[in-house]
Amino acid sequence: MKISYNWLKQFISTDKNPNELSQILTDIGLEVEGVEEIQGIPGGLTGLVIGEVKTCQQHPNADRLRITTVDVGEASLLHIVCGAPNVAAGQKVVVATVGTTVYPLEGEPFKINKSKIRGEVSEGMICAEDEIGLGKSHEGIMVLPADAPVGSLAKDFFGVKDDYCFEIGLTPNRADAASHLGVARDVAAVLRQEVKLPDISSFKAGSGRLMPVTVNNTNACKRYSSLSISGVKVADSPEWLQEKLRAIGLRPINNIVDVTNYVLHELGQPLHAFDADKVAGSHIIVRNAKEGEAFVTLDEVERKLSAEDLMICDEEKPLCIAGVFGGLNSGVTGTTMNVFLESAYFDAVSIRKSSKRHNLKTDASFRFERGTDPDMTVYALKRAALLMVEVAGGEISSEISDIYPAPVKPFVFEVNPDNVRRLIGKNITDENIVDILQALQIQVASKDAGVLTVYVPPYKVDVTREVDITEEVLRIYGYNNIEMKQQIKASLNTSAKPDKEVIQNLVADTLIANGFIEILSNSLTKLAYADNEETVVKILNPLSSDLDVMRQNLLFSALEAVAYNQKRKNPDLKLFEFGKTYHMVDGVYEEEQQLSLTITGAQHTQQWNQPSQPVSFYDIKAAVDALVKRLNIRDLKTEDLESAHFSYGLQYVKGQKTLVKFGAVSTKALKKADVNGTVYYAVFNWELLLKAIRKNKITYKEVAKFPAVRRDLSLLIDQQVTFDALKNIAERTERKLLKSVGVFDVYVGDKLPAGKKSYALSFELQDEEKTLTDKQIDSVIQKLILNFEKEVGAEIRKG
Repeated sequence: MKISYNWLKQFISTDKNPNELSQILTDIGLEVEGVEEIQGIPGGLTGLVIGEVKTCQQHPNADRLRITTVDVGEASLLHIVCGAPNVAAGQKVVVATVGTTVYPLEGEPFKINKSKIRGEVSEGMICAEDEIGLGKSHEGIMVLPADAPVGSLAKDFFGVKDDYCFEIGLTPNRADAASHLGVARDVAAVLRQEVKLPDISSFKAGSGRLMPVTVNNTNACKRYSSLSISGVKVADSPEWLQEKLRAIGLRPINNIVDVTNYVLHELGQPLHAFDADKVAGSHIIVRNAKEGEAFVTLDEVERKLSAEDLMICDEEKPLCIAGVFGGLNSGVTGTTMNVFLESAYFDAVSIRKSSKRHNLKTDASFRFERGTDPDMTVYALKRAALLMVEVAGGEISSEISDIYPAPVKPFVFEVNPDNVRRLIGKNITDENIVDILQALQIQVASKDAGVLTVYVPPYKVDVTREVDITEEVLRIYGYNNIEMKQQIKASLNTSAKPDKEVIQNLVADTLIANGFIEILSNSLTKLAYADNEETVVKILNPLSSDLDVMRQNLLFSALEAVAYNQKRKNPDLKLFEFGKTYHMVDGVYEEEQQLSLTITGAQHTQQWNQPSQPVSFYDIKAAVDALVKRLNIRDLKTEDLESAHFSYGLQYVKGQKTLVKFGAVSTKALKKADVNGTVYYAVFNWELLLKAIRKNKITYKEVAKFPAVRRDLSLLIDQQVTFDALKNIAERTERKLLKSVGVFDVYVGDKLPAGKKSYALSFELQDEEKTLTDKQIDSVIQKLILNFEKEVGAEIRKG
């Protein structure tokens, strides 16, 4: 949400600069995510001064040029060559001095330099209004009144004021702050000021015919206020109104529509202006749509309506989806002369459902679906009507119609100050609490036996309980004024029953140290990514079709991150994520915490002395093994992985449960997420990992004096034979000299006999007392080959 600094100051009197005000807003819960300087005129007239033409003579080398001397308040006069036909001695003019950048209405900005024009020195430029953005005329230079002060800044003379725009990250519960008035109320509470509301005392209702309004659904439309304005002239808005809208990122449209947008962002009350002459039967009917009824909205899209959609209609057709979006043929156009102006209070749930149903997000629906102020409709109507008459002419031609069958009452409940102090952790006096509440326009009606009875205005839709009052008091009192009374102690030492947070930090640190980057993705995803549609957890009121279920895996979250980076020329990735997956099993919701690792692209950036190598299966295996070793997890069985999400891979099993699966992601999964190349992925069962951790007992061993020897074997074996089985055979065959067994290649394909696979194993041999001889090494390898052939029918592949 964007808030203008100058606009905000119309509601409160403060000398706080934008940075100071930004800090106040953030401290009270309206976090300022950025502050942007907005110049009323491009360039802000910087470097332009008021000057007086002292002399004006014909240029000796050009018929259309004049040589002038200009006083700009400095010690010496400036010599300026000017081509304007109306330049003359004695004039007060606007001068762009040397070094100034000029921003014309058309064309690119340009810098004024000292130069020679047809042989004569020119030390600046006498400006026309279109050359500095003050108007469209280029018939000659601007000639100012005779009393214009020489040497003064043009910016001050023309009253140009720069503005600042606050980008506020508005949380969903702060509907009351979705306007300049709402933000001003909070700032005024901190500064203990009164909010200055716009003056509407000049409002005078007309005596003409009041367009009748019928509200059929008073549950969805709780209040409907309206009036008529006749004889307007639709045109461009005046500059002050356009500046206000542009300052908060809105594009001016025309004076009538601009006023509705202005009042919405000023007061937080959405309005809608109809062309009164297009209302069939001159009768407004607020009703629910007919199921399947067609309606063309302002974006020229035909939408099929639901019977739950609240509509603003005339006697023949729908005119507007209430609180969401207008219709194509009922809005204000350049030929509109008579306006019917609506200011309503709609049920938040009804508007939210219609907005989601039709995937329409507007400034009006943003506010209605969070909750607007039911007491603001008539005030906003008067404010808008006065502004429309001011900028578009015409007159207010009717009384105000205000249909309000069941007025919304304030929230009334009791608050115990002791509970407020207990939750805040600060001994705030009763008087201070009452003072803060009254500054927030929350009425404290009585105090009985130490308990306060409060009346909360309806626009504070999120303040309905004692705990909400506590939050309001804390916001204004100041989070920074609450001292920390207890030191938080933390330890990174693991124990027999490790702390989850400590282990998570340890794992994250290990991965980051190895070049991984942590990602955090949305738990909402689309149904196409589900593992099993029968156990999927569906969202009853989804934000969109792409966010309609809870995720059943972390894979596609990672792949979407890969796709996003690949499209931005960042293909080399090492990512990890801690997250939950969600399932519905036999009517019971289940959550599982997981850790995922993702590797794709190149191992490292290409260097002049080192070519780039693509990542491989062994990079993901190395990352998995590093974590297993770091956490001292033992007694794992290695099995081949069979999964729809993987082309091939392995899994480590602890007992009867799978601790981690890792391998190459399947082509089908990559295609779903629009990912190119090869991606290697691992996923840990986090809860099982925590249980499998063993306390590290660090022992020291002297480095062996004699070298280790490595030998490799390539085995053709049945597909059901696991690496663990081969490792067990090897360890039984040679217990003394064999130090480790590893797998460095796995192949399954059409080049092998059916039901077979190829394993390439590495064996590390070492004698800690002497150097191994070739005879000893060959003896061990022959025994390994013999036992592999005997126990699993392995065939040794050569060549």
